[in-house]
Amino acid sequence: MSQSGQSQNQNRVIDLKVSGHLMTLDRGLFCVFHVPSQEPPSPRGLPGVRLTQPPLVNGAVTISTFDDTGWLGGQNNAALIRVMQGPAQVLVTIYQEAGSPHEAPRLQVVRLSDAAGAPVAAAPQGQGAVANIPSPAPTGVAAAPGQQFEVGAHIQRRGDVGVMLGEWMGKPGSRFWIEGFSISPGKLIAPEDIEYQAVLGKGWLSPWSEGGKYCGSRGMALPILGLRVRLKGEAAEEYLCELEATFTDGTEIGPVGENETAESDSLAPLEAFRVTIIPRDPAMAAAQREAEELEEVLEEDLALLEEEEEVAPVRKPAKRGRPATRASVKPAVKVAKPATVSSGKARKTQQAKTTRSPAKSAKASTAHKPRRR
Repeated sequence: MSQSGQSQNQNRVIDLKVSGHLMTLDRGLFCVFHVPSQEPPSPRGLPGVRLTQPPLVNGAVTISTFDDTGWLGGQNNAALIRVMQGPAQVLVTIYQEAGSPHEAPRLQVVRLSDAAGAPVAAAPQGQGAVANIPSPAPTGVAAAPGQQFEVGAHIQRRGDVGVMLGEWMGKPGSRFWIEGFSISPGKLIAPEDIEYQAVLGKGWLSPWSEGGKYCGSRGMALPILGLRVRLKGEAAEEYLCELEATFTDGTEIGPVGENETAESDSLAPLEAFRVTIIPRDPAMAAAQREAEELEEVLEEDLALLEEEEEVAPVRKPAKRGRPATRASVKPAVKVAKPATVSSGKARKTQQAKTTRSPAKSAKASTAHKPRRR
């Protein structure tokens, strides 16, 4: 083989500097995240970190990352690790380019709860882990034909649920926590005009997720502790985003603006939230409210019409069964009602008719009597 061919084959494979570490954790719930203010990665996305199970997989350890492969990258990312029975180990692998001036990413570990029995980490009594569902197709609310939900979430004991913007996701006061959510507006703004974060711990937020992407975990009994939502681009100049939220400890927050995070002081799990998008112009906001009210009225009228259409075929056969001629034929001569004997008025009328009869007869006989010559 020529030297040029060998050099081409060598350029196809690039050696990386890889180091692995086994991190031992006790029983509990942990958040692993990048230390702030680190250098951004290179165009190849390196250096980076990946969290995975060790070769001997431990069923008591669950790792939840915002990337399905466990990749954390080099900055501004986080992962949740749940250890049901400790101590247990997690494999931390660091990837670097050979000869790169970049330092290895630095990680920090924060314990969110001490034991698996804590509210934020325990599975509900009498219920096993929920099956992992690859897409947030709503099951708690049935969609009308052609309807697309704008807000989806995975809720404890309910599974995947869908609602529209302006409606409550989850039930306030239900004490069922939310494990993750996604927002994909279908009116006023586009999905790419909105982004959101999940609260993972005190002062720690997930990376920003773009509209339509799922943020959080699913089926791991790991609730999120709050959220933050904001608009971007031209949509942020024309509209406002308001957020309301309730938590399992009874805390109610909102409405809050885009620069505020909805979370409980006690770090209680999020149980319900509502996102509302309104125009910044008051006149436009009033017009939007009127349009929404009109839309509700039209929907009610349409529902009534559909009910009438369902009932109408039952009534029509009864009308067709009647002969049309009987209904239209009327007697040519009106028949007088017979007078009753008990009516005094009827007797007087009969006497009057009897009195007039001789006079008429006499007049008739006089008119036809021949003249004498």
